[in-house]
Amino acid sequence: MLVPTLRVARPTDNLPALLRFYCDGLGLQQLTAFAAHNGFDGVMLGHPQAPYHLEFTHQPGHAVGRAPTADNLLVFYLPDAAEWQAAVRRMEATGFAPVPSYNPYWDELGRTFEDPDGYRVVLQRSAWSL
Repeated sequence: MLVPTLRVARPTDNLPALLRFYCDGLGLQQLTAFAAHNGFDGVMLGHPQAPYHLEFTHQPGHAVGRAPTADNLLVFYLPDAAEWQAAVRRMEATGFAPVPSYNPYWDELGRTFEDPDGYRVVLQRSAWSL
């Protein structure tokens, strides 16, 4: 059975800064990259066996700006306490300090980090459930 794959795609003005945040800090891997493909450069990041990946694209000569609000989030649920602590430490060691969440709910069990474009990633210390 094939499992659906989710791709979250968005433009950026600064691919190198996002690679540092998402790969060096968050621990994602660069799965593939492309340059000058129909006028766009880009990368896809994730984990090879995960059913999701993030795509960041840049169109030279076109500015996209920062996140529209402080409540634009990607949330990663990390139920294992040691894994969660390691992820938070890796972000901090890479130079990314936690920021207060716009919605205080995310501060109860998680830490929020802002990427170079102003989009936020929450490392949530819990399992996801309905």
